[in-house]
Amino acid sequence: MSSLRNKVQLIGNVGQDPVITNLENDKKVARLSLATNEHYRNKKGEKVTNTEWHNVTAWGKTADIIEKFVIKGKELAIEGKLTSRSYEDKEGNKRYVTEVVASEILLLGGTTSEE
Repeated sequence: MSSLRNKVQLIGNVGQDPVITNLENDKKVARLSLATNEHYRNKKGEKVTNTEWHNVTAWGKTADIIEKFVIKGKELAIEGKLTSRSYEDKEGNKRYVTEVVASEILLLGGTTSEE
């Protein structure tokens, strides 16, 4: 059961082309935003779509796969864990970030990009 303590599974569409950064010692990191949609009917019976945006980070071989195959609009399934961190921006303000660190990805369907 301990493996279920911090586990996230998402299926959604990539909001923009991933940003790939090559670091020291041949390490690679991929960052992307993933949109997930929830559909429901309101009290008037109208269909409503609620979109949530998730920041996703991937390292190593997972980042390699993202670099080669993932573009804006691509549908992905992601499994990973939630992490939180803080940093100071250029103006000296403390910023907080919660993101999903992906351990596995599955490339689904096509893209929804209209380009």
